[in-house]
Amino acid sequence: MGELKTRPTKFSVTAFLNAIEDRQKRGDCRSLSRMMREATGNRARMWGSSIVGFGSYDYRYASGRQGTFMLCGYSPRKQNLVVYIMPGFARFDGLLKKLGRHSTGKSCLYIRRLADVDQEVLSTLIDESVKSMKKKYNVA
Repeated sequence: MGELKTRPTKFSVTAFLNAIEDRQKRGDCRSLSRMMREATGNRARMWGSSIVGFGSYDYRYASGRQGTFMLCGYSPRKQNLVVYIMPGFARFDGLLKKLGRHSTGKSCLYIRRLADVDQEVLSTLIDESVKSMKKKYNVA
């Protein structure tokens, strides 16, 4: 079984954010960092080379595979900001309906820019996802 590629690194979050050329995207990332730090109580940390993550949790699958992953995080991609909502979206339908322009994957929330969504709803979504993870997993 291969090793998980997305794991904490010693790369500088500040340097990563400062290197984002698009001024709007850089500002959006700093806003996301504030929301996630408030939700988790943890400082930002790079996960791999392009994901800013907050906090961590330990998981163990029935197969015996186990590991540690971030509680929440984001990545400024070319087309979208990807916000990682680790428990997925099944229990957050009400919030998603109020959020604004977005799309989702299994645990990925895709938004073009923060101005496209209600930031209070996004902050609540992040808070609720972190609370959900803390109930289910051993959180650091």
